[in-house]
Amino acid sequence: MPTFTDLQGADVHLTYGPNDFQIEARHVLVIARWKNKWVLTKHRVRGIEFPGGKVEGDETLEEASIREMYEETGATLMNVQYVAEYVVQTETPFCKAVFTGTITSIDEDAERYETDGVVLLTTEQFMTCEHLSFHMKDSGMEQLMEWVRRYEERHND
Repeated sequence: MPTFTDLQGADVHLTYGPNDFQIEARHVLVIARWKNKWVLTKHRVRGIEFPGGKVEGDETLEEASIREMYEETGATLMNVQYVAEYVVQTETPFCKAVFTGTITSIDEDAERYETDGVVLLTTEQFMTCEHLSFHMKDSGMEQLMEWVRRYEERHND
């Protein structure tokens, strides 16, 4: 199980198996691409990051992924696929489930919540972006992006 320290000093444990932790995942992160560009959002405080958030009410993790993707970017997510889970060891540890899927469209006029909308970056642009959220700058994110890239290669042939 990969372990790393995030930029705020918290230990993070990553697994590619569902429910490997004692903590139930109640947060989601969505890593997906549209026309060979990563679909990100510009959070008003943290900067550019992948869409995600908390599960609301009795929705499933997959439903939360679809909702968060649309609310933060205007992108419609289909064929939701589980990728991984990670636990962040903060004062109150939490578990986040990571998903990918197929973006079928992006509504540029959709109302946004907590963000300034969609940001589309190539991998090269991503690697040199100076406005990434601290969440986006650790080795765990690199591993997850590589997993999604390989998944796309296997399923888009």
